[in-house]
Amino acid sequence: MIDFSSLYELMGDTPLNGWADVLSEKTHELIFESGHGDLDKWLDILSQLPAIKASSVDLCSDSIRVGLETDCDDQSRQVMNSLLRSMMPWRKGPYTLFGIHIDTEWRSDLKWNRLKDQIQPLKDRLVLDVGCGSGYHCWRMAGEDARLVLGIDPTLRYVMQFQMLQHYIKNPAVHVLPLNIDDVPEGLNAFDTVFSMGVFYHRRSPMDHLYQLKSCLREGGELVLETLVIDGKEGEVLVPEGRYAKMRNVWFIPSCLTLQSWMRRCGFKNISLVDLNQTSFAEQRATQWMEFESLSDFLDPGNSSLTIEGHPAPKRAIFTATRD
Repeated sequence: MIDFSSLYELMGDTPLNGWADVLSEKTHELIFESGHGDLDKWLDILSQLPAIKASSVDLCSDSIRVGLETDCDDQSRQVMNSLLRSMMPWRKGPYTLFGIHIDTEWRSDLKWNRLKDQIQPLKDRLVLDVGCGSGYHCWRMAGEDARLVLGIDPTLRYVMQFQMLQHYIKNPAVHVLPLNIDDVPEGLNAFDTVFSMGVFYHRRSPMDHLYQLKSCLREGGELVLETLVIDGKEGEVLVPEGRYAKMRNVWFIPSCLTLQSWMRRCGFKNISLVDLNQTSFAEQRATQWMEFESLSDFLDPGNSSLTIEGHPAPKRAIFTATRD
């Protein structure tokens, strides 16, 4: 049911060739030997997906579209809808499968539209997406004609959500694996573009994360880094003692100038702040496909410019830089 052979074949003709054998063993271990209590249930869900052929796929629309409503009958659509809902919560998207609209917590298309014209063209590039979730941005990267897109995220549920989509999209150039950035070999020096979006502030050592990302890039490759930031001068950084917006694992939220200085110190060149955006309720909210708390629950009910803990409300910046 889950087959990564096309990934390893593609890697064989790229600078990633030396990683392929090790990656195959590691991926099998993380999926099938992890002891995850929901694995059998998720594999059963994948096996129950209706046999429908998508008449078309659109990876360039804001809501990634797989097939048309007319591609299947109502009974098959009802079965699919039930299976998709059994994989909730859906956090990054949106997607539309055979007329079923998955309204995810994050309108990830808004972030993509802010950055897509600010980065180097992805055509024919090897791309790594760190912390990719269910792979929404990976599909958008494939829509820009990337040669190979590898998304990594340690949350196995997201990998299974990706597999539900891949079951119908069948794109051999796009893969999502249950890896952490720490699972990527040091000194790989292989990817043309590396994305790290929504990961930086979860890392205990920001400098180490920057060096890891740099190590993944070939010389001249581009880093696209999106993260929480605060307003402030160079050297200013928020280190929450407790939670930030109800998140436990937020370690460092720098000012833009501080993060740029860190990037320079780690050897990145051509550093540019290409977008600065206050996270809105239109971009992150609870939906019928993600029914838990979301942004409105994380902010001070009397002052939306502050988190519920009294910190500055989430503001996100996108930086690009190159490795020389």
